Amino acid sequence: MSNVVVVGAQWGDEGKGKLIDILSKDADITVRYQGGNNAGHTVVVDKQVYVFHLIPSAILHRRKICVIGNGAVIDPKALLEEIDGLIKRQIAITEKNLKISGLAHVVMPYHRILDSLREAKRVNKIGTTGRGIGPCYADKVSRCGIRVIDLLNPNILKEKLEDNLREKNEIFTKVYGQTNFDFGDIYKEYLGYGQQLKDYVCDAALYLNGEIAKKKSILFEGAQGTFLDIDFGTYPFVTSSNSIVGGVSSGTGVPPTKIDKVIACVKAYTTRVGEGPFPTEFADQLKEEIRNRGHEFGATTGRPRRCGWFDSVLVKYSSIINGVSELAIMKLDVLDELKEIKIGTAYRYQGKIYREFPMDFEVLSKAEPVYEAMPGWQTPTSGIRQYSKLPKNARAYVERLEELLGVKIKYISIGTKRDEIIVL
Repeated sequence: MSNVVVVGAQWGDEGKGKLIDILSKDADITVRYQGGNNAGHTVVVDKQVYVFHLIPSAILHRRKICVIGNGAVIDPKALLEEIDGLIKRQIAITEKNLKISGLAHVVMPYHRILDSLREAKRVNKIGTTGRGIGPCYADKVSRCGIRVIDLLNPNILKEKLEDNLREKNEIFTKVYGQTNFDFGDIYKEYLGYGQQLKDYVCDAALYLNGEIAKKKSILFEGAQGTFLDIDFGTYPFVTSSNSIVGGVSSGTGVPPTKIDKVIACVKAYTTRVGEGPFPTEFADQLKEEIRNRGHEFGATTGRPRRCGWFDSVLVKYSSIINGVSELAIMKLDVLDELKEIKIGTAYRYQGKIYREFPMDFEVLSKAEPVYEAMPGWQTPTSGIRQYSKLPKNARAYVERLEELLGVKIKYISIGTKRDEIIVL
């Protein structure tokens, strides 16, 4: 297997966790390159449901190595809880199969609280998970962040934490009317996290490039999706990191010349969590029907996902900026009962037709979708394992998506279980 990136081509929650789980059995190493524990990847194996927030789901495969890259931000308490939870379920985790970049930034207590306070004051809510991810990335860019490697150095941690609390406590008391953070409590707590995590910490960039030189194969996984990317997403309703393929190199230290293939994961329809524009969103009745059939509730927060028709304008743009080699269509089975299925092929706003994804937020927020309707198949697909045995109308739908997007479809998921997938 070559070095492959799996990226979400919509607003996240596309089923990347399942695809990573399937592909990682043929990869030597799986790397998480951005995001924090504000994301969730769900995998179902032998009726057992696993939800991952920071650790790549490849950890379920024996003798596979998982890496959390420098582009991710790590809440050490959440990470340790995830590790303990997996160990309790008989999943072995040691420094041999889990490695953490010492350059990854750390989510601190003040990040989580600031996240919630900022959201509460906003008129236009972002829909943040409140996990402190945005404020942590903001400190990284402001050059006052604390990194994993700092948790292993008492002097550096003391110096950085004291500097941060001098500023943060002013903000919390004078702007938000909150009480001060206590230096001693946080210092002691995070030094303790450092001791618990120290065996996993390494220079991940050196490690990964060294393994590539040995002809080992790497699978790169991100969190969220393309349209939550801080640069290319539906700003400001986005995450705080680069979830597109461009985030791989800056988030791992592996140069772009070492990436061989990009697989984009999309649902057979569209979903998003939280606020922001969504041109092809369903009316309430159909939204509720698809939400329940597809179990569309956030893996991290449990929030109900908004659901809508497949938006080919959205995914085509995503395919271009990610340099997509192949597509994986997930949850095709959720559409099994529908008599008619629509595909968004353009947007209409003030008499103008937009066939390319618009940069103007007003256009995207107020545009009406232009639809192409296709007949549904109204036949169960979850037991099918060969493409030729899919209902004729299901194949016509898949092939029309392929035609509109200009990218070959390689995988079709027709259920939540590991084996419920068709490989073309």
